Amino acid sequence: MSKPKNFEKPAGVRDYLPLAVSRLRRIERQVLDCMNRWGYQQIMTPTLEYYDTVGVASSTSDQKLYKLLNNRGQALVLRSEMTAPVARVVSSLLKDEPLPLRLSYHANVFRAISEEAGRDAEFYQTGVELVGEGSPDADAEVLALAIASLQAAGVQSFKIAMGHVGFLNGLLEEVLPGRKEEQEELKGYLLGRDHVGFRETVKKMQLTEAQKEGMSGLLRLRGGMEICQQALELSGHELAKRSLDHLCKIWEVLEAYGVSEHVLIDLTMIGDFTYYTGMTFEGYAADLGFPVCSGGRYDNLLKGFGRSVPATGFSLKTNRILDLVGGLDQEHGELPILIQYDCEHRKEGLAEARRLRSEGKPVVTSLVEEASAPLETGRKAPSGTDLPEADRYQAVYTFVSLVSERG
Repeated sequence: MSKPKNFEKPAGVRDYLPLAVSRLRRIERQVLDCMNRWGYQQIMTPTLEYYDTVGVASSTSDQKLYKLLNNRGQALVLRSEMTAPVARVVSSLLKDEPLPLRLSYHANVFRAISEEAGRDAEFYQTGVELVGEGSPDADAEVLALAIASLQAAGVQSFKIAMGHVGFLNGLLEEVLPGRKEEQEELKGYLLGRDHVGFRETVKKMQLTEAQKEGMSGLLRLRGGMEICQQALELSGHELAKRSLDHLCKIWEVLEAYGVSEHVLIDLTMIGDFTYYTGMTFEGYAADLGFPVCSGGRYDNLLKGFGRSVPATGFSLKTNRILDLVGGLDQEHGELPILIQYDCEHRKEGLAEARRLRSEGKPVVTSLVEEASAPLETGRKAPSGTDLPEADRYQAVYTFVSLVSERG
């Protein structure tokens, strides 16, 4: 295996240059501020966790985990998502805090990928967890907050697809009782959005024609409140009926929030993690094939940490949002101020920089040597010129010049 060159980096990771970092930080700041206004307090957890606790609980498949050993031979993982680490904290350090708990976070997470997959191995999530509430109102709250967070991040056009794991489980158990392998196979097609594979597999199964038609009809259950009534015609299973009733109540709350226009019911939605137990959702932005947010209810996860309480939450894929809104003209901050001074006015120049910085303004200072002419106000510093490093920034400045006129 050849040695990597000095400028190379592993597949799936990326460098963020100053402008991208500025935009990413702005997105996360605006989203976290939005979450804070909804009463969610920020939490931070370590990048490294034990494999036997958080690694196993995360439900990220083993082949997607970055695993390593510490000097004691214990298996560790780089966190692959944030819900399991938050569950660990809620069940330990916050076990005596009154419920419900509203927690937010922003963090980088890691998932091993195939080099040819073209996916990120390290990416950023900003999200919330609402722990200790099992009601439809709690599910609607996190969904409405996800909508508000996408808007705060600058995503202008998006749609949220909402489903319920219980409906699908009930339908499959009614049509394929005890046939777990076949049930999981069909779920796999739905998770991968392979509707052709789903239909072809259903056709080959030992089912009545009515059952096959009903299973294929599942793929058409996308829309508004009317979908709940249509779904009742597909399944009379008690779990399926309870799940639909829960979805209908969530929809009513979303209407009260005034955000139902952003949501559609999609009963093929099952979520990407096996720990989801109820409502799940994904948010898709226009012109982007990947979801920019996802979430749902996971009432059983905290049992693995010794605390049996219901929970629901979501995360935004912050770096995907950066790719989506990064080209838009959203830089509303002030132009940095470039203060130029010569040796004679060094003290005054640095004092002025100190004063402006105390007011929260971005300031760059630059000594103009006697042999160099000061830059003209309002012009971009030209690249490759014989000027100090600060003068060669590829940005437009507001200039303050404290340089003596030369005869």
